[in-house]
Amino acid sequence: MGTTGRASDEQSADELNERTKKDSSATETLGSVLRLVVVAGVTGAALAALVVGAILERVPLLLAGGGALVLLILLALLGGRRRAARRKPPVTRTALARIEDLRATSGEMADVPVKFRLTVAPEPEDGRPAYRVKISQQINLVDIPAYRPRGIAVVEYRPDEPWEVRIVTRPTPEWSRRAEEAEIDSAPESTLVKDPDDGGGAWCLLGLLALLAGAALVVLLFRAELFTSEDGDTGASPKPSSTTSSSRTFTVSTTVSGPSSSMLALGRMRETATRLEARAGTSDVTAITIEAGRMEIRGDSARPPGGTVHLQLLPYELFPALVGEARTTLGVRDPASWRIDVTPGTGTGTGPRVRVTVTGAEGTAHLDADATARIVDRRPVGQTADSG
Repeated sequence: MGTTGRASDEQSADELNERTKKDSSATETLGSVLRLVVVAGVTGAALAALVVGAILERVPLLLAGGGALVLLILLALLGGRRRAARRKPPVTRTALARIEDLRATSGEMADVPVKFRLTVAPEPEDGRPAYRVKISQQINLVDIPAYRPRGIAVVEYRPDEPWEVRIVTRPTPEWSRRAEEAEIDSAPESTLVKDPDDGGGAWCLLGLLALLAGAALVVLLFRAELFTSEDGDTGASPKPSSTTSSSRTFTVSTTVSGPSSSMLALGRMRETATRLEARAGTSDVTAITIEAGRMEIRGDSARPPGGTVHLQLLPYELFPALVGEARTTLGVRDPASWRIDVTPGTGTGTGPRVRVTVTGAEGTAHLDADATARIVDRRPVGQTADSG
């Protein structure tokens, strides 16, 4: 009765130890997955931050991406040194193994790769039953005839990683004698051991997906600025035109964004006007509206040339100075917005009228200029006058 009780206790202890090992292995695997996802995701985000920062000319974004990459490199170096310091030299054991099968692949060198299927029989003191394993090893062409199916070979294996097996091509005389005299039965296929990290393809795929996810997150955060083309065109289609047999009205607009895409940037207004002209199919328009990040043109083909504005004849290069004048001299201390409206002149030979309007906490003010950007009228905050 006592013996039976002790055997039962030992069996329960073995089962508990086996369960603990499985739980520990699952925890380690989960930790490895999380580390891989985090590191790959941060790496992708850092690389994307560098690219996005360079495109948008964002120095903080460049510094953040570069700093994250440097930090990852430093952590990888420190982690590698710590693992190397903790790593113990591998302990190997010598044993005999039965060659179940082997297949040599073609090679042009003296040593050719040979794939073996072995039954490894550890020594009794190792306390491990025989098991099967598949290995690949370089074997000299001269030594290949010495290895044959159902033959016995001397091997070295690692007790902690039994799939790490290496055939000893030059065993000691004692082991050679034992190999000649030994007979080893084949282990069942169910005892086949494999390297748990052999699924490297899955790990690479997971790392690649995390890398792309990190990069995609950064791109999505800045998509509004990134997917505005270099010239700022958002690709907005012209509003539906009303067409009759004698006239056509249209409205075409575009929006720009980003720190270097303001309409006040040198050459930005003329470039944008040229694009809008190409989309509208005409340079004669009835009205032009320009804001900090937007330009819109409107037209009517029924208007005579005297009632339209030619897009390419306006002094766009002088408009930023008009905006600066309006923002600083009309009584609006901190303008929240500005707008330029260009319309045809009201009389024959008067040319287009340019009106710059600024708005702030104090109210709205504007100034008017002619086709040469010469100021002809000012309306500071508080003054009411005919806008004519």
